[in-house]
Amino acid sequence: MDAATSALADFATRHRRLFVLTGAGCSTESGIPDYRDANGDWKRPSPVTFQAFTGEDATRRRYWARSLVGWPTMARARPGAAHRALAKLEAAGRVGLLLTQNVDGLHEAAGSRRTIDLHGRIDTVRCMACDTRSTRAELQQALRERNPPWAVLEARAAPDGDADLDGLDFSSFDVPACTHCGGMLKPDVVFFGESVPRERVSAAFAALAEADAVLVAGSSLMVYSGFRFVQAAVAAGKPVAAVNLGRTRADELLALKVERPVGETLETLAEALNS
Repeated sequence: MDAATSALADFATRHRRLFVLTGAGCSTESGIPDYRDANGDWKRPSPVTFQAFTGEDATRRRYWARSLVGWPTMARARPGAAHRALAKLEAAGRVGLLLTQNVDGLHEAAGSRRTIDLHGRIDTVRCMACDTRSTRAELQQALRERNPPWAVLEARAAPDGDADLDGLDFSSFDVPACTHCGGMLKPDVVFFGESVPRERVSAAFAALAEADAVLVAGSSLMVYSGFRFVQAAVAAGKPVAAVNLGRTRADELLALKVERPVGETLETLAEALNS
């Protein structure tokens, strides 16, 4: 164990009840691309906004066409070392709550139970009119049946079940409507420009109040919806440690930063605390 990981183990030993905040870095080892580079800047154009998705038919066609091609990468993803290590830490009584900014469901798949999906889940689809929810797998079948030429396309995987389809005409892409009411279907995730449901935020802040410290894993914290929990912890006098490759928005607020691969580091931490 190197000095940085040893310091993290000491941090977790001194602060037994952790509020864990995770980001895309936890899932890159599972084959899901992330959004940002080591400096915290966008690697690609920023994601679709809620206003564009709900207000522009062309945007929805483009979104679902790219999702049709990119979804298999998300569907095949399995928990990696970071997910498994955090599940072990929870089982050992070290995690009060795991708040994830990811939408892939991999923490739950790894066995974590005290979780909040801050930005929702990409494996669920919601009707904007009647609020009926269905599985993304069901919608994938409908998308394939309605758009056979698109179903055989291959493209580079992008974050959160997206794919890089550039220079194509999406105007003929057939987007299914809700089978219950004919309403607009949207992934059950929080898009940019959309608010996180108040009950999730309240539950997360309640758990933060009960925690001894915060552990950030695999997040640059560039999105305010996650960063605010670090701000609140520091304001309450709770120390914050981060495991992340590259810059974070909270670097000046951190009591400890470990710039090492998140999966390997958390595995070592879980082994050290359980030994």
